[in-house]
Amino acid sequence: MPPLTRQERDERFLSRAVDLAAEALGRTSPNPMVGAVIVKDDDTIGEGYHAAAGEPHAERMALASCREDPAGATMYVSLEPCAHEGRTPPCVEAILEAGIARVVVASDDPTGKASGRAFGILRDEGVRVEMGGNGSAQAARILNQPFRKHARVGRPLVILKSAMTLDGKVATSGGDSKWISGEESRARGHRWRATVDAVAAGIGTALTDDPMLTAWMLDEQGGAARRVIFDSEARLPVSSQLVRTAAEAPVTLICGRAASRPGILALEAAGVEVIMVAGENEGARLRSALDELGARDVQSVLLEGGPHLAGAFFDAGEVDEVRAFVAPIVAGGRSARPPVEGQGVEAVGEAPRALSTDVERIGEDVLITARLKEW
Repeated sequence: MPPLTRQERDERFLSRAVDLAAEALGRTSPNPMVGAVIVKDDDTIGEGYHAAAGEPHAERMALASCREDPAGATMYVSLEPCAHEGRTPPCVEAILEAGIARVVVASDDPTGKASGRAFGILRDEGVRVEMGGNGSAQAARILNQPFRKHARVGRPLVILKSAMTLDGKVATSGGDSKWISGEESRARGHRWRATVDAVAAGIGTALTDDPMLTAWMLDEQGGAARRVIFDSEARLPVSSQLVRTAAEAPVTLICGRAASRPGILALEAAGVEVIMVAGENEGARLRSALDELGARDVQSVLLEGGPHLAGAFFDAGEVDEVRAFVAPIVAGGRSARPPVEGQGVEAVGEAPRALSTDVERIGEDVLITARLKEW
Protein backbone atom coordinates (compact mmCIF):
# COMPACT_ATOMS: atom_id res chain seq x y z
CA MET A 1 0.00 0.00 0.00
CA PRO A 2 1.47 3.38 -0.99
CA PRO A 3 2.19 5.82 1.85
CA LEU A 4 -0.45 8.43 2.66
CA THR A 5 -0.12 11.83 1.08
CA ARG A 6 0.12 14.86 3.35
CA GLN A 7 -3.46 15.77 2.49
CA GLU A 8 -4.63 12.27 3.43
CA ARG A 9 -2.74 12.45 6.72
CA ASP A 10 -4.24 15.84 7.43
CA GLU A 11 -7.75 14.52 6.81
CA ARG A 12 -7.13 11.53 9.09
CA PHE A 13 -6.01 13.72 12.00
CA LEU A 14 -8.75 16.28 11.39
CA SER A 15 -11.33 13.49 11.41
CA ARG A 16 -9.96 12.44 14.79
CA ALA A 17 -10.28 16.03 16.03
CA VAL A 18 -13.95 16.10 14.95
CA ASP A 19 -14.58 12.76 16.68
CA LEU A 20 -13.04 14.14 19.88
CA ALA A 21 -15.24 17.25 19.65
CA ALA A 22 -18.35 15.07 19.47
CA GLU A 23 -17.49 13.52 22.85
CA ALA A 24 -18.98 16.63 24.48
CA LEU A 25 -22.30 16.52 22.61
CA GLY A 26 -24.93 18.38 24.64
CA ARG A 27 -22.52 19.85 27.19
CA THR A 28 -20.74 22.84 25.63
CA SER A 29 -23.57 25.26 24.71
CA PRO A 30 -23.37 28.19 24.19
CA ASN A 31 -19.84 27.30 23.11
CA PRO A 32 -19.16 25.10 20.08
CA MET A 33 -17.87 21.55 20.27
CA VAL A 34 -14.14 21.50 19.47
CA GLY A 35 -11.47 18.81 19.37
CA ALA A 36 -7.71 19.08 18.86
CA VAL A 37 -4.89 16.68 18.00
CA ILE A 38 -1.16 17.47 18.18
CA VAL A 39 1.12 15.51 15.85
CA LYS A 40 4.93 15.40 15.69
CA ASP A 41 6.77 13.30 13.10
CA ASP A 42 3.45 11.64 12.18
CA ASP A 43 2.97 10.55 15.79
CA THR A 44 0.09 11.80 17.94
CA ILE A 45 1.60 13.31 21.10
CA GLY A 46 -1.50 15.01 22.54
CA GLU A 47 -5.28 15.14 22.24
CA GLY A 48 -8.08 17.06 23.89
CA TYR A 49 -11.58 18.45 23.53
CA HIS A 50 -13.68 21.20 25.05
CA ALA A 51 -15.74 19.39 27.68
CA ALA A 52 -18.11 22.16 28.85
CA ALA A 53 -18.62 25.93 28.82
CA GLY A 54 -16.19 27.56 31.23
CA GLU A 55 -13.69 24.70 31.06
CA PRO A 56 -10.40 24.81 29.08
CA HIS A 57 -10.70 24.81 25.32
CA ALA A 58 -9.65 21.89 23.16
CA GLU A 59 -6.31 23.41 22.15
CA ARG A 60 -5.21 23.92 25.75
CA MET A 61 -6.42 20.45 26.75
CA ALA A 62 -4.42 18.90 23.91
CA LEU A 63 -1.30 20.87 24.82
CA ALA A 64 -1.63 19.88 28.48
CA SER A 65 -1.83 16.20 27.48
CA CYS A 66 1.33 16.22 25.36
CA ARG A 67 3.79 13.48 26.30
CA GLU A 68 6.69 15.41 24.75
CA ASP A 69 7.60 18.98 23.86
CA PRO A 70 5.08 20.18 21.21
CA ALA A 71 7.50 22.75 19.77
CA GLY A 72 7.60 22.33 16.00
CA ALA A 73 4.52 20.08 15.95
CA THR A 74 1.33 20.37 13.93
CA MET A 75 -1.98 21.04 15.67
CA TYR A 76 -5.16 19.79 14.05
CA VAL A 77 -8.28 21.50 15.37
CA SER A 78 -11.90 21.10 14.32
CA LEU A 79 -12.72 24.83 14.63
CA GLU A 80 -10.78 28.05 14.20
CA PRO A 81 -8.93 28.75 17.48
CA CYS A 82 -10.25 31.63 19.55
CA ALA A 83 -8.30 34.90 19.60
CA HIS A 84 -10.47 36.76 22.12
CA GLU A 85 -10.63 36.83 25.91
CA GLY A 86 -13.72 35.03 27.21
CA ARG A 87 -14.27 32.71 30.14
CA THR A 88 -10.82 31.32 29.28
CA PRO A 89 -7.73 33.01 27.76
CA PRO A 90 -7.27 33.11 23.96
CA CYS A 91 -6.10 29.81 22.51
CA VAL A 92 -3.80 31.52 19.99
CA GLU A 93 -1.64 32.61 22.93
CA ALA A 94 -1.22 29.01 24.10
CA ILE A 95 -0.44 27.86 20.55
CA LEU A 96 2.27 30.48 20.15
CA GLU A 97 3.73 29.86 23.61
CA ALA A 98 3.99 26.13 22.85
CA GLY A 99 5.91 26.75 19.64
CA ILE A 100 3.42 24.98 17.37
CA ALA A 101 4.75 25.29 13.81
CA ARG A 102 1.64 24.46 11.79
CA VAL A 103 -2.09 24.63 12.49
CA VAL A 104 -4.62 22.81 10.29
CA VAL A 105 -8.26 23.78 10.83
CA ALA A 106 -11.38 21.92 9.71
CA SER A 107 -13.89 24.80 9.82
CA ASP A 108 -14.18 28.51 10.41
CA ASP A 109 -15.80 30.22 13.40
CA PRO A 110 -18.63 32.42 12.01
CA THR A 111 -18.97 34.65 15.10
CA GLY A 112 -18.03 38.30 14.76
CA LYS A 113 -15.34 38.05 17.42
CA ALA A 114 -13.57 35.36 15.38
CA SER A 115 -14.02 35.29 11.58
CA GLY A 116 -10.37 34.66 10.74
CA ARG A 117 -8.68 36.78 13.43
CA ALA A 118 -6.79 33.79 14.79
CA PHE A 119 -5.47 32.92 11.34
CA GLY A 120 -4.04 36.41 10.89
CA ILE A 121 -2.39 36.46 14.33
CA LEU A 122 -0.82 33.03 13.88
CA ARG A 123 0.48 33.82 10.40
CA ASP A 124 1.94 37.11 11.60
CA GLU A 125 3.92 35.12 14.17
CA GLY A 126 5.26 32.69 11.57
CA VAL A 127 2.86 29.79 12.11
CA ARG A 128 1.69 28.02 8.97
CA VAL A 129 -2.11 27.95 8.88
CA GLU A 130 -4.07 25.74 6.50
CA MET A 131 -7.67 24.67 6.06
CA GLY A 132 -8.64 21.02 5.81
CA GLY A 133 -10.33 19.33 2.88
CA ASN A 134 -14.02 19.14 2.13
CA GLY A 135 -14.60 15.95 4.12
CA SER A 136 -13.38 17.21 7.48
CA ALA A 137 -14.81 20.66 6.86
CA GLN A 138 -18.28 19.27 6.22
CA ALA A 139 -18.17 17.01 9.28
CA ALA A 140 -17.01 19.86 11.51
CA ARG A 141 -19.71 22.21 10.24
CA ILE A 142 -22.48 19.65 10.66
CA LEU A 143 -21.39 18.92 14.22
CA ASN A 144 -21.77 22.60 15.16
CA GLN A 145 -24.91 23.53 13.23
CA PRO A 146 -26.67 25.02 16.30
CA PHE A 147 -23.66 27.21 17.12
CA ARG A 148 -23.25 28.29 13.49
CA LYS A 149 -26.91 29.24 12.97
CA HIS A 150 -27.04 31.15 16.25
CA ALA A 151 -23.84 33.01 15.33
CA ARG A 152 -25.22 34.03 11.94
CA VAL A 153 -28.87 34.88 12.56
CA GLY A 154 -29.28 34.88 16.34
CA ARG A 155 -31.87 32.07 16.33
CA PRO A 156 -31.67 28.45 17.46
CA LEU A 157 -31.44 25.51 15.11
CA VAL A 158 -34.88 23.90 14.89
CA ILE A 159 -35.10 20.10 14.70
CA LEU A 160 -38.56 18.67 14.08
CA LYS A 161 -39.07 15.24 15.63
CA SER A 162 -42.09 13.13 14.76
CA ALA A 163 -43.28 9.55 15.00
CA MET A 164 -45.71 8.45 12.31
CA THR A 165 -47.39 5.42 10.83
CA LEU A 166 -46.65 4.02 7.38
CA ASP A 167 -49.53 6.10 6.03
CA GLY A 168 -48.13 9.29 7.55
CA LYS A 169 -50.32 9.73 10.64
CA VAL A 170 -49.21 10.91 14.09
CA ALA A 171 -52.55 10.29 15.80
CA THR A 172 -55.70 8.33 15.03
CA SER A 173 -58.99 10.00 14.18
CA GLY A 174 -59.84 9.64 17.87
CA GLY A 175 -56.65 11.44 18.91
CA ASP A 176 -54.69 8.45 20.24
CA SER A 177 -50.94 8.62 19.61
CA LYS A 178 -49.40 6.38 22.31
CA TRP A 179 -47.33 4.67 21.27
CA ILE A 180 -46.74 4.84 17.54
CA SER A 181 -42.99 4.35 17.73
CA GLY A 182 -41.29 1.53 19.62
CA GLU A 183 -39.44 1.68 22.91
CA GLU A 184 -36.01 1.91 21.26
CA SER A 185 -37.14 4.90 19.20
CA ARG A 186 -38.55 6.60 22.27
CA ALA A 187 -35.23 6.06 24.06
CA ARG A 188 -33.44 7.70 21.14
CA GLY A 189 -35.78 10.68 21.40
CA HIS A 190 -34.95 11.05 25.07
CA ARG A 191 -31.25 11.04 24.27
CA TRP A 192 -31.89 13.88 21.83
CA ARG A 193 -33.64 15.85 24.57
CA ALA A 194 -30.48 15.55 26.64
CA THR A 195 -28.35 17.11 23.87
CA VAL A 196 -30.37 20.22 22.94
CA ASP A 197 -30.90 23.54 24.71
CA ALA A 198 -34.70 23.43 24.51
CA VAL A 199 -37.56 21.02 23.87
CA ALA A 200 -40.70 22.67 22.45
CA ALA A 201 -44.34 21.74 22.01
CA GLY A 202 -47.64 23.46 21.34
CA ILE A 203 -50.40 24.03 23.84
CA GLY A 204 -52.51 21.33 22.19
CA THR A 205 -49.90 18.71 23.00
CA ALA A 206 -49.46 20.12 26.50
CA LEU A 207 -53.18 19.94 27.25
CA THR A 208 -53.74 16.52 25.67
CA ASP A 209 -50.67 14.65 26.90
CA ASP A 210 -49.61 16.64 29.99
CA PRO A 211 -45.97 15.85 29.13
CA MET A 212 -42.83 16.46 31.16
CA LEU A 213 -40.58 17.00 28.09
CA THR A 214 -37.53 15.99 30.13
CA ALA A 215 -34.95 13.31 29.31
CA TRP A 216 -34.58 9.97 31.03
CA MET A 217 -30.79 10.08 31.09
CA LEU A 218 -29.92 13.49 32.52
CA ASP A 219 -27.15 12.02 34.65
CA GLU A 220 -25.33 10.98 31.47
CA GLN A 221 -25.59 14.26 29.59
CA GLY A 222 -25.75 17.07 32.13
CA GLY A 223 -28.49 19.57 32.88
CA ALA A 224 -32.11 19.53 31.81
CA ALA A 225 -33.12 21.35 28.64
CA ARG A 226 -35.47 24.31 28.81
CA ARG A 227 -39.09 23.26 28.14
CA VAL A 228 -40.82 25.70 25.75
CA ILE A 229 -44.59 25.81 25.21
CA PHE A 230 -46.14 27.86 22.41
CA ASP A 231 -49.42 28.98 23.96
CA SER A 232 -50.88 32.15 22.45
CA GLU A 233 -53.52 32.59 25.16
CA ALA A 234 -51.48 31.38 28.18
CA ARG A 235 -53.83 28.47 28.85
CA LEU A 236 -51.21 26.13 30.32
CA PRO A 237 -52.66 24.93 33.66
CA VAL A 238 -50.59 25.62 36.76
CA SER A 239 -51.47 22.05 37.77
CA SER A 240 -49.71 20.59 34.72
CA GLN A 241 -46.57 18.50 35.12
CA LEU A 242 -44.61 21.14 33.26
CA VAL A 243 -45.48 23.90 35.70
CA ARG A 244 -45.16 21.71 38.78
CA THR A 245 -41.60 20.80 37.77
CA ALA A 246 -40.50 24.30 36.72
CA ALA A 247 -38.03 24.44 39.60
CA GLU A 248 -36.33 21.27 38.37
CA ALA A 249 -36.06 22.20 34.69
CA PRO A 250 -36.88 25.67 33.32
CA VAL A 251 -40.17 26.27 31.53
CA THR A 252 -40.72 29.10 29.07
CA LEU A 253 -44.15 29.93 27.70
CA ILE A 254 -44.50 31.88 24.46
CA CYS A 255 -47.76 33.82 24.26
CA GLY A 256 -49.35 36.66 22.32
CA ARG A 257 -51.12 39.85 23.23
CA ALA A 258 -54.40 37.98 23.54
CA ALA A 259 -53.14 36.08 26.58
CA SER A 260 -55.05 36.69 29.78
CA ARG A 261 -53.25 38.76 32.40
CA PRO A 262 -54.38 36.53 35.30
CA GLY A 263 -53.13 33.46 33.46
CA ILE A 264 -49.72 35.05 32.87
CA LEU A 265 -49.40 36.16 36.49
CA ALA A 266 -50.35 32.71 37.79
CA LEU A 267 -47.76 31.02 35.58
CA GLU A 268 -45.05 33.50 36.53
CA ALA A 269 -45.85 33.03 40.21
CA ALA A 270 -45.37 29.28 39.69
CA GLY A 271 -41.88 29.83 38.24
CA VAL A 272 -42.63 29.86 34.51
CA GLU A 273 -40.88 32.42 32.32
CA VAL A 274 -43.49 34.07 30.07
CA ILE A 275 -42.42 35.74 26.83
CA MET A 276 -45.01 37.82 25.00
CA VAL A 277 -44.37 38.22 21.28
CA ALA A 278 -46.05 40.40 18.69
CA GLY A 279 -46.25 40.32 14.91
CA GLU A 280 -48.63 40.84 12.03
CA ASN A 281 -49.00 37.09 11.44
CA GLU A 282 -48.17 33.74 12.99
CA GLY A 283 -44.86 33.48 11.13
CA ALA A 284 -43.69 36.87 12.36
CA ARG A 285 -44.63 35.98 15.94
CA LEU A 286 -42.83 32.66 15.68
CA ARG A 287 -39.65 34.30 14.36
CA SER A 288 -39.88 36.84 17.17
CA ALA A 289 -40.12 33.97 19.65
CA LEU A 290 -37.01 32.35 18.18
CA ASP A 291 -35.20 35.68 18.41
CA GLU A 292 -36.11 35.85 22.10
CA LEU A 293 -34.89 32.31 22.70
CA GLY A 294 -31.68 33.06 20.81
CA ALA A 295 -31.12 36.11 23.00
CA ARG A 296 -31.18 33.69 25.96
CA ASP A 297 -28.38 31.62 24.37
CA VAL A 298 -30.75 28.88 23.24
CA GLN A 299 -28.94 27.46 20.21
CA SER A 300 -30.97 24.33 19.51
CA VAL A 301 -34.65 23.44 19.81
CA LEU A 302 -36.15 19.98 19.49
CA LEU A 303 -39.69 20.54 18.24
CA GLU A 304 -41.88 17.68 19.44
CA GLY A 305 -45.44 18.64 18.64
CA GLY A 306 -48.02 19.01 17.54
CA PRO A 307 -48.97 19.19 13.85
CA HIS A 308 -50.26 22.78 14.02
CA LEU A 309 -47.01 24.05 15.52
CA ALA A 310 -44.95 22.01 13.06
CA GLY A 311 -46.91 23.54 10.19
CA ALA A 312 -46.36 27.05 11.55
CA PHE A 313 -42.60 26.43 11.70
CA PHE A 314 -42.55 25.11 8.14
CA ASP A 315 -44.69 27.98 6.86
CA ALA A 316 -42.25 30.41 8.50
CA GLY A 317 -39.27 28.63 6.93
CA GLU A 318 -37.75 27.87 10.34
CA VAL A 319 -37.27 24.10 10.27
CA ASP A 320 -33.63 23.14 9.75
CA GLU A 321 -33.77 19.37 10.20
CA VAL A 322 -36.40 16.64 10.37
CA ARG A 323 -36.05 13.41 12.34
CA ALA A 324 -38.98 11.14 11.54
CA PHE A 325 -39.61 7.72 13.04
CA VAL A 326 -41.80 5.59 10.76
CA ALA A 327 -43.50 2.66 12.48
CA PRO A 328 -44.70 -0.47 10.62
CA ILE A 329 -48.39 0.18 11.29
CA VAL A 330 -51.24 1.74 9.31
CA ALA A 331 -53.73 4.01 11.07
CA GLY A 332 -56.07 4.99 8.24
CA GLY A 333 -58.90 7.43 8.81
CA ARG A 334 -59.68 10.58 6.88
CA SER A 335 -59.52 12.70 10.03
CA ALA A 336 -56.38 11.09 11.45
CA ARG A 337 -53.70 13.75 11.97
CA PRO A 338 -50.65 14.20 9.74
CA PRO A 339 -47.30 15.27 11.24
CA VAL A 340 -47.42 18.72 9.63
CA GLU A 341 -50.43 20.98 9.13
CA GLY A 342 -50.32 24.70 8.33
CA GLN A 343 -50.79 26.26 4.90
CA GLY A 344 -48.15 24.19 3.17
CA VAL A 345 -47.11 24.73 -0.45
CA GLU A 346 -49.35 24.97 -3.50
CA ALA A 347 -46.99 23.10 -5.81
CA VAL A 348 -44.70 20.16 -5.10
CA GLY A 349 -41.87 22.08 -6.75
CA GLU A 350 -42.13 24.71 -3.99
CA ALA A 351 -41.65 22.19 -1.20
CA PRO A 352 -38.40 22.39 0.78
CA ARG A 353 -36.08 19.62 -0.33
CA ALA A 354 -33.56 17.94 1.94
CA LEU A 355 -29.88 18.64 1.32
CA SER A 356 -29.07 15.19 2.67
CA THR A 357 -30.88 12.22 4.19
CA ASP A 358 -29.87 9.32 6.41
CA VAL A 359 -31.92 6.18 7.04
CA GLU A 360 -31.45 3.97 10.10
CA ARG A 361 -33.29 0.93 11.42
CA ILE A 362 -34.21 1.24 15.11
CA GLY A 363 -35.99 -1.85 16.38
CA GLU A 364 -39.03 -2.28 14.14
CA ASP A 365 -39.04 1.41 13.19
CA VAL A 366 -37.16 3.32 10.52
CA LEU A 367 -35.59 6.67 11.39
CA ILE A 368 -35.26 9.14 8.52
CA THR A 369 -33.07 12.16 9.21
CA ALA A 370 -33.32 14.95 6.65
CA ARG A 371 -31.17 18.07 6.83
CA LEU A 372 -32.98 20.95 5.11
CA LYS A 373 -30.41 23.74 5.67
CA GLU A 374 -26.72 24.10 6.34
CA TRP A 375 -25.23 26.95 8.35
